[in-house]
Amino acid sequence: MITQRSSLFLMFIFLSLASAIGYIFRLIGFPETNIVIVYLLAVLLVARFSNGYIYGILASIVSIFAYNYFFTAPFYTLAVYNPSYIVTFIIMTITSVFTSTLTSHVKKSAIEAQEKESETKALYMLTNHLIDAVDMHDIASIATKIISGVIDCNVACLCFDENGLPENTYVQQVSSDKQTKINVNNINEIKHKIDGSHSDYFVSKEFYDWIIYGRDNILGIIRIPIKKASIMTEAQTRLLRAMIESTSLAMDRFRSAQQRIKYMEETIQERYRGNILRAISHDLRTPLSGIMGTSEILIDMTNKNDPRYDLAKEIHNDADWLHSLVENILSLTKIQDGKLALKKHPEAVEEVVGGAVHHILQRTPEREIIIDIPDELILVPMDAKLIEQVLINLLENAIKHTPLENEISISVYKDNKNATFIVADKGAGISDEDLPKIFQMFYTSNSRHVDAQNGIGLGLVICEAITKAHGGNITAKNRADGKGAEFIFTLPMEVIEND
Repeated sequence: MITQRSSLFLMFIFLSLASAIGYIFRLIGFPETNIVIVYLLAVLLVARFSNGYIYGILASIVSIFAYNYFFTAPFYTLAVYNPSYIVTFIIMTITSVFTSTLTSHVKKSAIEAQEKESETKALYMLTNHLIDAVDMHDIASIATKIISGVIDCNVACLCFDENGLPENTYVQQVSSDKQTKINVNNINEIKHKIDGSHSDYFVSKEFYDWIIYGRDNILGIIRIPIKKASIMTEAQTRLLRAMIESTSLAMDRFRSAQQRIKYMEETIQERYRGNILRAISHDLRTPLSGIMGTSEILIDMTNKNDPRYDLAKEIHNDADWLHSLVENILSLTKIQDGKLALKKHPEAVEEVVGGAVHHILQRTPEREIIIDIPDELILVPMDAKLIEQVLINLLENAIKHTPLENEISISVYKDNKNATFIVADKGAGISDEDLPKIFQMFYTSNSRHVDAQNGIGLGLVICEAITKAHGGNITAKNRADGKGAEFIFTLPMEVIEND
């Protein structure tokens, strides 16, 4: 790169040569116009080979004074006797300045064109190589190698995981064809600086760390050594930004492809699981119905004091529990397949709650369930069969976690927008660990009552799906007035169309 001192030296050389040639032309007897042209050529050469158009303008002014000093009478003075020379000086000055400015602009345009060509070649080379990358670390390795070659220093790249946290190692370019992995000792410091950064990069002990931003989170950082980063030109910085953006796009594409594959695999697994559950449930329905019917016959035919009565009763209860479980599984598969069709009609809350309680008391007549419903008739748009199933599932869940001597209650109240159902028990309550997870599929609490019958974690999932399909919501919490838990779900008083 040409320095200021070099530019001044070039200006002195070209103007000195122009003066020497002009002196020769005068000895030979050439017209003064030829000498003027020689000075214009000198100005043109200064503008072409110096650093910046300011030297061309300076050469224009100096050439006027040199021409006046050496080649106009009186010689070797700056005085002017002939007024026509003033016009010559003005025209010569304007011509020199225009010539210098145009030459400098052409030179600048040529330099910019070369820089853009270099940028295009570098970006094409990077993009072309990134197409063949097989994973995030391969992308980082390719970007490190090509960026190192373009900006002429040993660049490094640190990848971030899917949670937006730095990995434990980063790849460092050692030579033109060799890379190495280096352990990261300041992961927390890097994360802290990124969180507090409001620019494209931040400065660490060894590097300028340029952040690779993705669509959703940070994908990594390109690490430029401090010595090189502090002297990078504007063109190099612009090219680095463009290459980082290309690297970001490649990393984003890879992450998106990974997510698509993951979702596809999960979808296939869910479909297989749903098909298996559906097939098993249908196969269990028939024998369970036979077992329940036979056990009922045995109960009716056996005296209550006969030990076989209790045995038949246990068989019937277990078969009934299995039958309820099968119905829940079938409902779940319908929900997952989008085949759960709602048939909403204004239904009396009292009848729906009564139906659910009657079903539960048939199975567990020893239980006490308290019902608190307003005396007025409450009509709520709902699919009565499905909402009854929600209440049955919630009551069964309460029974599992509540000792026999403790009560279970159902209460209902309404406002202008919603009807609210509350199923409360006086059991052990919900632990802080279980509370965020109880509506997850196949999640079962580890802290249940010793006499509780085990489930497989589908009842509450079905309750949530049915409630949301009605446009309502369901929540769970521990009771504020003492020991136990309560489940609260709402149903809108007006029909909400579901897409």
